[in-house]
Amino acid sequence: MAKKLEIEFERAYKISSTTTLKLPPDVMLQLYAYYKQATKGTNYGQPSGNVELRNAFKLNAWFQLNQISEDEAKKEYINLVNKYLKKN
Repeated sequence: MAKKLEIEFERAYKISSTTTLKLPPDVMLQLYAYYKQATKGTNYGQPSGNVELRNAFKLNAWFQLNQISEDEAKKEYINLVNKYLKKN
């Protein structure tokens, strides 16, 4: 199961990182937060980017996921990609 989850997560990441679709800001924040929780857990770090307000929103979104596991974050990330970006 863990191997399958990793494969699905990598596919979802590839889809989301190469899309040209303009997503709503709230969806982009969710994708960011779930990705960070999935890959870093609660090892918080300064978000990349030079817009302080945007970085604050990103970090806050990530903080809000501190109660879920990395595997659960991967599942939620996959669900978001499937909902908004999955190619039919």
